[in-house]
Amino acid sequence: MQAEAKKKVEKEEFRHLVRLSGVVLDGNLDLIRALTRIKGVGQRTSVSLIDSLGMEHKIKLGSLNEAQVDKLEEGIKGLDKIIPSWMVNRQKDNYTGENMHLTGPDLDMAFREDINLQKRIKSYKGIRHSMGLPVRGQRTRTSFRTGATVGVKRKKTKV
Repeated sequence: MQAEAKKKVEKEEFRHLVRLSGVVLDGNLDLIRALTRIKGVGQRTSVSLIDSLGMEHKIKLGSLNEAQVDKLEEGIKGLDKIIPSWMVNRQKDNYTGENMHLTGPDLDMAFREDINLQKRIKSYKGIRHSMGLPVRGQRTRTSFRTGATVGVKRKKTKV
């Protein structure tokens, strides 16, 4: 009888949707997989975070209680203090000079700011961004064409 009651309590505690770091995640995914759904957290970062917090890799996200979810949330916010400096996604920030790890909309906003800064100072990459051309040195003779493609015209056949 106790086993049935225990299963019932476990089913009630399981959550199919978990809100973590501003993203609604699937509770049926294991921790590593679920954390990679957050922008700015990859698989390697996810494994490092879970190891540093002392959690199991294969546990389902929906089976975590509120305290564990809050602990995970705090770990994501302080990710730059947990993972090594070579692993953060924003090394030596232009404005603060610190190593930071941004996630979610903060990452998007910082990326947009960096591109706008390049456009304002009119660096080569900024000019390429403003013209809508490839920035990283790709060839443009055949790729990145807009509009109609240029081809070879056939000679008119004589009748």
